[in-house]
Amino acid sequence: MKRRALLAEATARLAAAGIADAAREARILLRRASGLGAGLAAALDDPAGPAEVARLRADVAERARRRPMAQILGEREFWGRRFRVTADVLDPRPDTETLIEAALALGPRRRLLDLGTGSGAILLTLLAEWPGATALGIDASAAALAVARDNARRLGVADRARLRQGDWLDGVAGRFDLILCNPPYIPEAELAALEPEVRDWEPRIALTPGGDGLEVYRRLAPRLAAHLQPGGAALFEIGRGQDRAVAGILAAAGLARIAFRNDLNGVPRCVIVQP
Repeated sequence: MKRRALLAEATARLAAAGIADAAREARILLRRASGLGAGLAAALDDPAGPAEVARLRADVAERARRRPMAQILGEREFWGRRFRVTADVLDPRPDTETLIEAALALGPRRRLLDLGTGSGAILLTLLAEWPGATALGIDASAAALAVARDNARRLGVADRARLRQGDWLDGVAGRFDLILCNPPYIPEAELAALEPEVRDWEPRIALTPGGDGLEVYRRLAPRLAAHLQPGGAALFEIGRGQDRAVAGILAAAGLARIAFRNDLNGVPRCVIVQP
């Protein structure tokens, strides 16, 4: 079978499964299966080998199950760097790059704390951007921490990243110049309406704390000031429409200096707290 026909077959299979950008994703998967990368376009009328056909059809079958592309490919680009991704971590999203923008706007910090590290995308990106920084990353999942450690090695920052299993701020000692957190914040009632790629494939513990989705902010807000250096700041990702509720939680904990940074869609996505 020629690759052009194979590509058409893959596109049709993905479209039938409800994949919105079936043609683009089929081409990405064929590049991976063929090993041709950018050279695929010039080789579409060449025959595909049996191993190539088998690999593409296997990947397409997984994607048709609505398994996320990042999990199939095993990686995702975030802030210009490639991060390993598995089913044990959230797929790093462009919205989360809003936290990186906010952190860089504050200027270099030396001692960082990342709560709910996951793949390490936030923490490791900032270590790569700030060569003088060191960091502690906390996550409840040992499997997620294994992914983060691998990403730290890949980015060459493992010697400056200490990654530890834990429950948010429990057992964390000392003060930090910058605290980062992308907590689970999706209200439990909204889970069923999520895209299958998120609802069925990403770790539930990283998506929702249950209830109204605000439990982690309530737990952390009263303890933030005790872990921040003078002049320090905390950055949290928030969900669409949660800005007022989260601001209220922080204000009730005595944190009055609160600002928001919008994502590319103009939605308040990052809350900036400076006690």
